[in-house]
Amino acid sequence: MLQMKQVSKRFTLHHQHGTELNVLQNVTLTLSAGECLVLDGPSGMGKSTLLKLAYANYSATSGLIEVSQANNQLLELTRATPRELIQMRRETMGYVSQFLRVIPRVSALDVVAEPLIEEVTDQLHAIDDAREKARTWLTRLRIPERLWGLPPATFSGGEQQRINIARNLIKPRPILLLDEPTASLDAANTKTVIDIIQEAVSRGAAVMGIFHDTQVGQAVATRHIDVAQFRFAAKDAA
Repeated sequence: MLQMKQVSKRFTLHHQHGTELNVLQNVTLTLSAGECLVLDGPSGMGKSTLLKLAYANYSATSGLIEVSQANNQLLELTRATPRELIQMRRETMGYVSQFLRVIPRVSALDVVAEPLIEEVTDQLHAIDDAREKARTWLTRLRIPERLWGLPPATFSGGEQQRINIARNLIKPRPILLLDEPTASLDAANTKTVIDIIQEAVSRGAAVMGIFHDTQVGQAVATRHIDVAQFRFAAKDAA
């Protein structure tokens, strides 16, 4: 579903006189349907950067990143057009980041429902159906009904994270990228998210994630990879 070949990432810090920051080098990995690949390693190793490369939030400095899309066509991310990337995110790849970014004043219910409404011609029917599914997700993730009509910007960190999870997982996609999805969650909601991830893997989704809670990582992983092996070392600059 996802393949990286000899991928490297270097940032240029223009506000620091063009200083270059080398983060990852020679990342080579595959992600297959029906598995959960957990990215291991301490903070600062580039795990979130690797996920953002897979989602094309960052452009690779070198290397090849290929995604098998829902239409069975391969998309090479370093050459993809903005339109192709938007379509990939709508149909093929979901991404739960550490932060919820939504339009202000939109209700939690509509924030969660929105991915099901994109590009649907029968808008009225789609909105009703999407909101019903959103209610199911909000209930499962223990968001009180009194909050459904309020904008998530007013919620606690844990509540926002659950909205983030619901919004990005309500539409089944073949590939899921998860960056600390259980951060700020209590034990009960963490268990629910573990169940949701395991269900996604069981239906054949390809999941790659970061879990600093080792118990969560162990519960969902079918395979681990240590990102430290891809960390750029100063000696390699010689």
